[in-house]
Amino acid sequence: MQRAFTNILSVDVDRTARFYQDLLGMTRHYDSDWFVILTHAEMAGLEFGILDRHNAIVPEAHRASPQGIMLTFVVRDLEPVHDKARLLDADIVEAPTTMPYGQRRMLIKDPDGTLVDISAPIKTP
Repeated sequence: MQRAFTNILSVDVDRTARFYQDLLGMTRHYDSDWFVILTHAEMAGLEFGILDRHNAIVPEAHRASPQGIMLTFVVRDLEPVHDKARLLDADIVEAPTTMPYGQRRMLIKDPDGTLVDISAPIKTP
């Protein structure tokens, strides 16, 4: 295998790309009016695609809102990301919560309704 990445479908590629850029500090690696690839300086090899759901390459039967998917991004510190999510007026599904597996997480929806898990390891003294 040479390459693998996730694409999410969007009704407004630019708006959704800006959401992930502002929330998680991603940058545009490739940019067009129907497709954007985001990367992150701290994660070599990460490619995160945002694709116009109405583009001809997306089969019409699969253009509906996302279901059955949850994206997870692990960050060093959850609280600054939670603050950014609030400033962006993100749809916060679950406020930061301590989980039994040693992380704090929050659940939000991106502008297209994709469920996003932002987690951070719990700092131990």
